[in-house]
Amino acid sequence: MILYPAIDLKAGQCVRLLRGDMDKATVFNDDSAAQARTFAGAGCQWLHVVDLDGAVSGKSVNHAAVAGILAAVKVPVQLGGGIRDDAAIDSWLERGVERVVLGTAALKDPDLVRRACKRFPYRIAVAVDARGGRVAVDGWTRTSDITATDLALRFADAGVAALIYTDIDRDGALEGPNVHATAALAEAAPMPVIASGGVSSIDDLYALRAAAPTLDGVICGRALYDGRIQLKAALTAMAN
Repeated sequence: MILYPAIDLKAGQCVRLLRGDMDKATVFNDDSAAQARTFAGAGCQWLHVVDLDGAVSGKSVNHAAVAGILAAVKVPVQLGGGIRDDAAIDSWLERGVERVVLGTAALKDPDLVRRACKRFPYRIAVAVDARGGRVAVDGWTRTSDITATDLALRFADAGVAALIYTDIDRDGALEGPNVHATAALAEAAPMPVIASGGVSSIDDLYALRAAAPTLDGVICGRALYDGRIQLKAALTAMAN
């Protein structure tokens, strides 16, 4: 499994939210490029970057911070948050983003996802952010009636690079991932699944791998920032 350190951007700063609440943001670093270099220097294979302001507004906001990250590191970056049309997808891929993550657009404009996957094979990921098992959109401010599995299956034949599953109720809470739901989705989904939300220890990584041996990767945020997980140790654990 691949460990994806998370850089969530709000007003250009690296923050972590509590259960997706924009009003409950903890700033961990004012310099997002420096944070990216720290993660890359520890040996990570990928970075997971989210434009939180963009996710809420519906268009990319933290352009400068993302550009700084892309200039600072050579490891591939997957980027989500406010990317909801062809022009935005084209722009970020041309600027050096390796993989674009579509969340709200996957629910509201599924044709965009299919079109993007056809134009950029295996460079488009779908974010399935769920609250109580139902998909949330618009920066997690609105919850739909669609289940995580139903949304995943809609793109079974689209050529999606990965499905990023976040249990919003666990995100940033350091209460452990939703292992059962993650394993069920990994088994049901025909594309690689990346887990996100709640990872607080290396034991959580082992638990996910044991329950979902086909899991492609895990995104980790707050636990890396506050030192509960040492990135080098976690990378070693994942490799073994």
